[in-house]
Amino acid sequence: MVNAVLREHGHAQRKYELVLIEDLVPQDHLLRKIQAILDTDFIRERTARFYSDRGRPAIDPVVLVKMELIAYLFGIRSDRRLVEEIRVNVAYRWFLGLGLTDPVPHFTTPGKNYSRRWKDSGLFEELFDHVVKQAIDAGYIDGRMIFTDSSHLKANANKRRIAKEGTKGVTLEDIARARERHLAARRAEREECAANDDTEDGLLAAVNADREAHGLKPLPERKEDPQPDLSVDEMTVSLTDPEAAMLRREGKPDGFHYLQHRTVDGRHGFILDVLVTSAAMTDAQVYPTCLSRVDRHGLKVEKVGVDAGYNTLEVLHLLSKRGIQAAVAHRRHPSPKELMGKWRFKYDASRDAYRCPAKQWLTYVTTNRDGYRVYRSDASVCASCPLLGQCTRSTTKQKVIHRHLYEHLREEAREFVKTDEGQRLAQRRRETVERSFADAKELHGLRYARYRGRKRVQHQCLVSALAQNLKKLALLESRRSSYALSA
Repeated sequence: MVNAVLREHGHAQRKYELVLIEDLVPQDHLLRKIQAILDTDFIRERTARFYSDRGRPAIDPVVLVKMELIAYLFGIRSDRRLVEEIRVNVAYRWFLGLGLTDPVPHFTTPGKNYSRRWKDSGLFEELFDHVVKQAIDAGYIDGRMIFTDSSHLKANANKRRIAKEGTKGVTLEDIARARERHLAARRAEREECAANDDTEDGLLAAVNADREAHGLKPLPERKEDPQPDLSVDEMTVSLTDPEAAMLRREGKPDGFHYLQHRTVDGRHGFILDVLVTSAAMTDAQVYPTCLSRVDRHGLKVEKVGVDAGYNTLEVLHLLSKRGIQAAVAHRRHPSPKELMGKWRFKYDASRDAYRCPAKQWLTYVTTNRDGYRVYRSDASVCASCPLLGQCTRSTTKQKVIHRHLYEHLREEAREFVKTDEGQRLAQRRRETVERSFADAKELHGLRYARYRGRKRVQHQCLVSALAQNLKKLALLESRRSSYALSA
């Protein structure tokens, strides 16, 4: 048996060594692959107008943008921590173009630079679109299949700090200011979504055409706003971040939240668009805006996949009008307890009537402003029906069924999702957009909102998505280069 000699390790920390920082970064490091595809000339061109030829030289804007990318690529959630990591990480210094002894910018520099120069410049939006264009030109995005979903993002606000009288240390002016800001933010996001939604005008035209076909008078245009003005009496407003909203969804956490809506390409999972709204907006309300924002990339969308939150007739009509095939998850509409469901009543298109389980007909009465055809049974027949107690609780002893003008679209979508192609689209949606959210929260610092205000949270979500796209593009291009060299 040979006894090993225990050696005491020397104090290498105090030795001078002649090294190149280039040699200290592994050749397969992620930042090397990102450096190979990141267009720094594009960044300098877009930021040149913010800097003067006079005065003290400024920090290179490419360095500041790269610092943001490092933070989101590696899930570093604070600027202080980011600067500490750059000081000791050789790969980060190499990526920023800093030597081993060069000073790192102060931790306040990225935030001050954003608020004073880049906040309203659209720099990161342009950089995001530029990276998407790089992926399109490289053949990684075709836009034939896209998937949209939303995920809640916990706001940087205490759920107990609510704008209401009696809150300790809060004045009436504080409450009024928070409510006013909340209402302004809610109106702004509603107007933004309404600008891309023309279903109201199109629906009225379809309603009047249907009424005329049935010999009824057309309905006049609605004079009042179809959406009532928002009232603070019905809202819970945060004092910390008034632009956030209380999340009220079954199975979701309590507290103030934002929603980030992502649209992802189906080929490699590249993120095509990111939009942040308060948690008060529904997925179906925001979807027309999400779809129109993707149009800026010039892609020809043929198929989409969405979950049950988007299964509304307005969304289905929008997709049908654009000639897009949709795989929409089924949305259950529970029937009143102890009453038969609507599915028990069969629609006969040839007679434009419903037939009940007792073989009696419900005939057409009118088409209302909301786009529903109204079908009603014969009260004299229903009065003696043995199934009346299971059919309706109406005092008139009449069964009434509403069928939307676009109901056939829902039936077609329900049948399509049962097909093999529909099932593939539904599975692909889970593999792309849901995986994208999971990676963002687990790896890229998007577990909660770092900032306050919708615009700042939009920036956080956008840069996180930019980092994910850069990472994916860099890995794909590296793999392509390896295949080319080995061929």
